Amino acid sequence: MAVGNFEDMAINLKYTTPGLDEKDAVRVVELLQDRLYAANDLHLTLKHVHWNVVGPHFIAVHEMLDPQVEEVRGFADDLAERIATLGGSPVGTPAAIVENRSWDEYSIGRATTQEHLGALDVVYQGVITSYREAIAELGELDPVTEDMFIGQTDKLELFHWFIRAHLEDKSGELSTSGASSEQGAARAAG
Repeated sequence: MAVGNFEDMAINLKYTTPGLDEKDAVRVVELLQDRLYAANDLHLTLKHVHWNVVGPHFIAVHEMLDPQVEEVRGFADDLAERIATLGGSPVGTPAAIVENRSWDEYSIGRATTQEHLGALDVVYQGVITSYREAIAELGELDPVTEDMFIGQTDKLELFHWFIRAHLEDKSGELSTSGASSEQGAARAAG
């Protein structure tokens, strides 16, 4: 995964955490910033789904999403504070998210619970994959940030399971199996 476009965001650290050299700290801040963009985008996407989901399982999905929104919003705060701890300046503006993200805008509006859950399956796959890639890199750079990413990934994988439980049949097959886009997964799940 290519980390977002940070060319416009010069990372000039005046200091960093003791025991972490500046070059490594800059890279860790880049990884943190990319996940901050992702966490802000994800909690807004989850809230969008919460507002736009319809159908017979509306209340179950509607209520399932709010704790995910709150947890992921908390991830954003933790990521931003870690950036500041390392001497960086977290960027959390909407324009920066759009400009620097490496994924497309969530593409489903008002839709059934199954369609949204299918699309969210793809969203969670992307978010979790990018976290795992960053974890692999952080093992060499900063075990403290690596630990934070591992904890957040644990929760994201749990939330992904909650989504997938609605998409799974009794034999364990996912209705979204093989889908690689939100629209494709929504159609397969719907």
